[in-house]
Amino acid sequence: MEPVTLTTERLLLRPFTPADIDTVNAACQDPDIQRWTTMPSPYERRHAQDFVERMVPDGWRGDTAYTFAVQPRDGAEVIASVALHLPRSGSWEVGYWTARRHRGHGYMTEAVRAVSRWAFVTLGAVRVEWRAEVGNTGSRAVAEKAGFALEGTLRGGVFDKETLRDCWVGGLLPSDLGLPGPYPYLPAR
Repeated sequence: MEPVTLTTERLLLRPFTPADIDTVNAACQDPDIQRWTTMPSPYERRHAQDFVERMVPDGWRGDTAYTFAVQPRDGAEVIASVALHLPRSGSWEVGYWTARRHRGHGYMTEAVRAVSRWAFVTLGAVRVEWRAEVGNTGSRAVAEKAGFALEGTLRGGVFDKETLRDCWVGGLLPSDLGLPGPYPYLPAR
């Protein structure tokens, strides 16, 4: 699929460009981003360059990951990244980070809702999943505000920095966003 641009009330979600490399590198110096995501630590400019110039385009070309740069609609610099990854048939996993100084404004909740809606409407996703290492309360708050139902804790559910770590997992269905799903859903009683 060719990269697309999405808009929300306050945000523009667009493809990353080489002009974003230094902004990504600066944001990813944040110890919290390095601690709670699978990013390399220490994070170097070469990692940002590889992310922007190889990983993101490869994901779009291979239809395995759709990564967006998040910025305010007024044209300011990139403040975050949000991506959908295809972990299993029909279901996509969302991942994200936000630059420290832009946290607490609801930007990521807005971006996650937008990419989830796009996944249901355009990709035909049956479900969007969220996972975060247990203790990553910021990521959990975003997921819950975006409408994800917390479904449990997976032992050893995340492999990061050569270590299996427990993770929270949540799910979002099309009906959670008021959308029709491709299949009927019969919840357990």
